[in-house]
Amino acid sequence: MPHSRLKNLNLTKGIIGMLIDLASPINLSYLYNLGSILGGLLLSQVITGIFLAMYYAPTSLQAFDSTVNIMKDVGYGYLIRYLHLNGASFFFMALYLHLGRALYYSSWRSSHVYSIGVTILILSMATAFLGYVLPYGQMSYYAATVIINLLSAIPVTGSTIVIYLWGGYSVSTPTLNRFLSLHYLLPFIIILLVIIHISLLHGYGSTNPLSIRSDANKIPFYYGYITKDLYGFLIVLTLLEFVLFFHPHLFSDPQNFIKANSLVTPTHIKPEYYFLFAYAILRSIPNKLGGVIALISSLAIFYCFSAQAFNPHFLAPSSILRKILFWSFIHIVLLLSILGALPIEEPFIFLNSFLTPAYYLFLTAILFSSI
Repeated sequence: MPHSRLKNLNLTKGIIGMLIDLASPINLSYLYNLGSILGGLLLSQVITGIFLAMYYAPTSLQAFDSTVNIMKDVGYGYLIRYLHLNGASFFFMALYLHLGRALYYSSWRSSHVYSIGVTILILSMATAFLGYVLPYGQMSYYAATVIINLLSAIPVTGSTIVIYLWGGYSVSTPTLNRFLSLHYLLPFIIILLVIIHISLLHGYGSTNPLSIRSDANKIPFYYGYITKDLYGFLIVLTLLEFVLFFHPHLFSDPQNFIKANSLVTPTHIKPEYYFLFAYAILRSIPNKLGGVIALISSLAIFYCFSAQAFNPHFLAPSSILRKILFWSFIHIVLLLSILGALPIEEPFIFLNSFLTPAYYLFLTAILFSSI
């Protein structure tokens, strides 16, 4: 056997052996399955996205029609597109649950693992937004128009950045070409970050519900947790199949079934559900630049937990105060998501302006909760 082939074989055995023999805490719950579920969903998104790109035409005249063509004329094209469309929704459900579990059980104490995870979240949101624009429906068109136009609030260079991203003075063919290129590229960057994320996790070791770091009371990953992961995959696959075959448009906006028309503005513009809390925060600030800063900071604030990773004094996950702060924050995020889908009118404007400061207040309280 050639030396290079033998070296690759040994490397493969080493990686598999590391997964099999990985010492894992004995008290991990099913919430710790979300990482492996996210890996499977990410792989599904990449594979279906590659097939969709083979038939997609990134021009303002053909983008919508090519999407219809995929659904009607390409063999199993409807299945691939629905799997990609609904898979993104399931991916973000699992991603937010994964982040919530990290906050609840203080997994941010593994600072490098956590920081890369937050970066994966932000890049995933950027990738999803780019993909949302590509079908070139009414909501896609105006989402790209409104969100990209927010960058014009950046002093001096804002307008230039907007024109460069649009490739002109409005969303058109150059915009779709740029967005398709970035939408195709970013998932591979995310995969690289996921590999680093997993490597660091295996290096530092997984946290656990008690947030106790100890080499005692650990079991091998195989069989200990491989069966739990397979069980989690089975549940998610069942739910995804139910949505795919019975309610494929559950997460879709009706406006996106209409071809983009720059002369007819939808009465109410809103993004997908997984962006609604950030969109509500953006709308709560009357100043455009202030809204952009609030939008960015609503995600960037999660990086601040890494600074607390080496703080020896912190409330344990079982602390009553910590539980109250955490669940209050979750309720605030859910209420902001509801408000983000509602029209900009009273009393929603008042509630939005009240809940946005509460979002930062409770998240900061969780961050600095210590004894």
